[in-house]
Amino acid sequence: MAQEISKSSELGSSTNARSKEKRSWRSLVRWIPTSTDNILAAEKRLLSIVKTPYVQEQVNIGSGPPGSKVKWFRSSSNEPRFINTVTFDSKEDSPTLVMVHGYGASQGFFFRNFDALARRFRVIAIDQLGWGGSSRPDFTCKSTEETEAWFIDSFEAWRKAKNLSNFILLGHSFGGYVAAKYALKHPEHIQHLILVGPAGFFPESDAMSEWISKFRATWKGAIMNHLWESNFTPQKLVRGLGPWGPDVVRKYTSARFGSRSTGEVLTEEESRLLTDYVYHTLAAKASGELCLKYIFSFGALTRMPLVHSASEWKLPTTFIYGFQDWMNYQGAQEARKHMKVPCEIIRVPQAGHFVFIDQPSSFHSAVLYACRKFLSPDPDHEPFPEGLTSA
Repeated sequence: MAQEISKSSELGSSTNARSKEKRSWRSLVRWIPTSTDNILAAEKRLLSIVKTPYVQEQVNIGSGPPGSKVKWFRSSSNEPRFINTVTFDSKEDSPTLVMVHGYGASQGFFFRNFDALARRFRVIAIDQLGWGGSSRPDFTCKSTEETEAWFIDSFEAWRKAKNLSNFILLGHSFGGYVAAKYALKHPEHIQHLILVGPAGFFPESDAMSEWISKFRATWKGAIMNHLWESNFTPQKLVRGLGPWGPDVVRKYTSARFGSRSTGEVLTEEESRLLTDYVYHTLAAKASGELCLKYIFSFGALTRMPLVHSASEWKLPTTFIYGFQDWMNYQGAQEARKHMKVPCEIIRVPQAGHFVFIDQPSSFHSAVLYACRKFLSPDPDHEPFPEGLTSA
């Protein structure tokens, strides 16, 4: 009897072992090796570099039935949606700074900035809906207006859930576009707007329009235009490469923030952790990324340029650009001509589009100067930061 039990036990152990082996093997051969858990784990590893304590939370922004008029509920599911949020420890009565990432990125891209900024602000960084560790609902928008509402309204639902008001809003690249559009709709909640290399300020010129029309007429242009209108995103390429995707992302981050960096090169540890994080955020389910063709026409030209809304601006605004930023600061200069509120444009030498990674110290100086009204006892006499340029 004892021998039978022993054999049965051995058989059970053998079966469990084979089951675990199969699960392990399935995990190894899975074409796209990522998940929401992988994203949050990679985020935690990346933020281990940050010394300031923080709280990570999934902020519930509500739920709605399929077919709801609320854009981000328009899917086959009525499950709640969440915005991944990190809040850093700060001194009491510190002004609140909300940071919004750009296209194809997520809040972890600010990892080089959290410590310095948390010394002066209550820093809150989010993953926009459809990106990073936030919910990734089906993206069903069919127009520019719907797409803008998808991001603006989900951010407003997050703000309400967090019970925030009177905060400084900082947005980078596409996050700058969203921040600016949000500020136009809900200016009453914001004290100051900081736009870092924002998308959407440079309107299409006649010369550019002519060049694009000629390029579209070529076979290469026709193919690229078809891919654009088909919503072929860089993330689709990463997913299509399956288990080779992480290596492609590693080569990109190593080049962009290493050998081809315009500023402070990442350390080996920073590069390794950022690469891991970037891969998981890019390879996860397509959602927010599908906004691309509705916000920009072929050639990355904005369908509804923000410069056309400049006269409606209601908030003091600071623009920050790297000298080598492919987003042209002249769009901000053009917008400033029509603004009826204070507007500054600050440029950071030896920095590209990711100015906050390329030159973190200079970026922090620019942000502190932009917010001097909330930080300095004598803001009118605060000197312009050395090494930066005012445009």
